Amino acid sequence: MHLHSLKLINFKNYGETSLVFSPKINCLVGQNGTGKTNLLDAIYYLSFTRSFFNPMDNQNIRHGEGFFAIHGEYYRDGEQHHQVSCIQKKGQPKEFSLNQKRYDRLADHIGLIPLVIVSPYDRDLINEGSEVRRKYIDGVISQFDHAYLDDLLTYNKALASRNALLRQFAETATFDAFMLDIYTPQLVSTGQRIFEKRKAFLNAFLPVFNRFYGEISGQREEVSIEYLSQLNEAEPARLLEESLNRDLVLKYTTTGIHKDDLEFLIGGFPVKKFGSQGQQKSFVVAIKLAQFEFTRSIIGYKPILLLDDIFDKLDEQRVKTLIHLTGEEKFGQVFITDTHLSRIEDIFKEIVLDHAVFEVMREIPEGKAKVEKIQGS
Repeated sequence: MHLHSLKLINFKNYGETSLVFSPKINCLVGQNGTGKTNLLDAIYYLSFTRSFFNPMDNQNIRHGEGFFAIHGEYYRDGEQHHQVSCIQKKGQPKEFSLNQKRYDRLADHIGLIPLVIVSPYDRDLINEGSEVRRKYIDGVISQFDHAYLDDLLTYNKALASRNALLRQFAETATFDAFMLDIYTPQLVSTGQRIFEKRKAFLNAFLPVFNRFYGEISGQREEVSIEYLSQLNEAEPARLLEESLNRDLVLKYTTTGIHKDDLEFLIGGFPVKKFGSQGQQKSFVVAIKLAQFEFTRSIIGYKPILLLDDIFDKLDEQRVKTLIHLTGEEKFGQVFITDTHLSRIEDIFKEIVLDHAVFEVMREIPEGKAKVEKIQGS
C-alpha cells in the first residue's frame, strides 16, 4: 500500500495543495521553514489521527482560517484501496473518516496504515525522560496489536482515577482502602499483560535493531537496548501493596508499568553520555528502521517511511548507506526532506532508484507553501 495522492486545505502554512506521489521514493527539497516537514506531518496525521509535532489540533489550522482538511488516497496493486480524511474545525471535535465513514473511536484507525517517521526530534528518545521512551514503544506495539492498545487505555484510565483518589485522601485527611482497591484488579491484570508484551517485543526487536545499526555504522560499535521495569523484580499486586504508604504521602501511584524505561547502550555504556552526535543519530535511525522491518514482518505489508532531515549529523557514507537500504525491495514508499537539491541529485546519480523530487517554496507575500514536482513522472 502507498499514498497515491494528498490534498491539503488550510493545514499549517498550506492553503490548498494537491499532490500525486511516486509509490517508491519521494524527495521534498526546499529551504528551512518552507513547509517540507508540515507536508510529512499531514501524512503522519492520516496514519495516527494526530500530529507528530503539535498535539493541539486547532493550532494546526492555518492562521486566519476556520478549519483544516487533509485527504489521502491510498493505493494497493494500482487501485484505490483506502480514502482517509481528517477535518478539524475550530472549537469542534475532530472528524476522521475512512472511505467516507466517520470513526466513532479514533483508536480504531491506528495500525490500518502503518507508518514510521525518522525525525530530528528522535534525539528526544535518548535525551529526554522515560515517558518519551514508553510512548515510543507503546506506539510501535499498538500499530499491530489492538488488544495492547486497549489494555494501555484501560490501564491509564485506572491509573488516573487512582491518582485522583490519592490526592483526594491527602486533601481531606481521609483514607478508604475499599475505594482504592477498586482500581487494583485493572492495574494488575492490564499492567502484567503490558509488561509481558513489552518484554516479548524487545526480545524480538533487539536482533533486528542490531543488524540495522551494524549496516548503518559499518559494524563499528556494539549496541544494545535494555528493558527496565519494576515488574522484573515483583508482580504488580505486590508492588502496589508495598508502595501504598509511599503513594499516600506522594499522592500518586509510584509503582507499575507506567514507570518502565529503556536504556540505550553503546559499548556497554549509556549512549546519552558516551555516544557522539553521529552515533546517537545512527542509534535512533537504526531503531526506526528496525521498527519498520519488525512491523512489516508482523502485518505482512510495508509501512510508509518518512525521513525528515536525515542528513543532519550523519556523514556522507552513512547517508548513502541509509538511502540504499530504503531502496531495497523490503522497503515500500519513502518520503525524504532535504534543504539541498544538489545533494539529492548527487546521491541518486550514484544510487539508481525510482524517485520523484518536489520543490517546496514559500509564496510572497502570503507566506503560503507551494509545491512543484521537478523530477519524476
